Amino acid sequence: MSHSREKLWTKDFIFVSLMNFIVILIFYLLMVSIAAFATKEYDASTSQAGLATGIYIVGTLIGRLLTGRVINKIGSKKIAIFGLFLFAITMSFYFIHAGISMLFFSRLINGFAAGVASTATSTIIAQIIPNTRKSEGIGYFSMSTTLGTAIGPFLGLNLIKWTSFNNIFIFCIALAVFALLIGFTIHAPKNTLQTMSKKEKQPKVRFSFKQYIEPNALPIALVTLLMSFGYAAILSFISFFAEERQLVTAASFFFLAYAIAILVTRVFSGRIMDTKGSNAVMVPCFLLFAIGLATLSFTYSGFLLIVVAVIIGAGYGNLQSGAQAIAIKVTPSARAGLATSTYFIALDAGLGFGPYLLGYLEPIIGFGQMYFYLAILMIVTLFVYMLVHGRKEAHLIERANAS
Repeated sequence: MSHSREKLWTKDFIFVSLMNFIVILIFYLLMVSIAAFATKEYDASTSQAGLATGIYIVGTLIGRLLTGRVINKIGSKKIAIFGLFLFAITMSFYFIHAGISMLFFSRLINGFAAGVASTATSTIIAQIIPNTRKSEGIGYFSMSTTLGTAIGPFLGLNLIKWTSFNNIFIFCIALAVFALLIGFTIHAPKNTLQTMSKKEKQPKVRFSFKQYIEPNALPIALVTLLMSFGYAAILSFISFFAEERQLVTAASFFFLAYAIAILVTRVFSGRIMDTKGSNAVMVPCFLLFAIGLATLSFTYSGFLLIVVAVIIGAGYGNLQSGAQAIAIKVTPSARAGLATSTYFIALDAGLGFGPYLLGYLEPIIGFGQMYFYLAILMIVTLFVYMLVHGRKEAHLIERANAS
């Protein structure tokens, strides 16, 4: 009995979760405010402002790819410290007013640093969580990511109204430095190369797909890519949707309600995954997410908008952590860093490129139909999940544990 309840809430677990929360919060705070900054400070066009927002994702993807490649050689703590240091330094580049091209460069390299830091922190967590509480632990850790995606936009939208962009950047730098200082105090496991099999220690060819992407995590990464389109549509268009339907006041509380729903449901969802398997959480959460998006499509009242936020928080919020837990579970422990990187690449791709693709669709069909079609996409994604993982979950995890 005592073995099944190994200690989870250690100092390192709490501090690494806090570091990750800060990185993700800054990530999304700037995502919703940088377009306004580009327009005001550089007189940027709509397309340029969109590029200033989206190029950050490109940098993040590059950072995740390279981090997954080298983290086992260098060590997760060293990578985390490097990423957080670069994250704080490159945020100071926003003070350099040298034209829109400089802003693009600043966003690209700042996104790169965020990708490095968040991948490293996620890898450390995968290494320090007890095996008997893996899904529960990842669920609680993923709460730091999901809360960052909720509180970041909430702060960003309000700070734009309350203070100057320079003060926003100073606030972000201070948070990043705080995360860096915390990083020095954590204790991460030694280089995971020590636990690799003889086959993995053999000299590698100059280029290999497996050096950058974990093949075992690709199926759930595909599911992550598809499901993140739904949240991308909310993150990018909820303010326009609310303005169109005169729900601006209620919309300001959308992400707060979303975050509260995650906090409440994440308490037990991870434990259910550990005891009853991934399907017991993933299947109902896909249905909740689809119901939330479908309901949003015909929402015209503030109360119903908040209800939708709660439903989507319970649905997508747990899908996000569940998919990350699956990516790690189906992968040999020595490649946990690559599995984490692969998962986040898919997540970032959906959140980064989703709005561009949906932006072409919305003028044709409107916000209401767009959210309804995304609800249908979530049902399709549920079938994809069952095909690539759900129906053979036990076999995949058993194979990974044997590796």
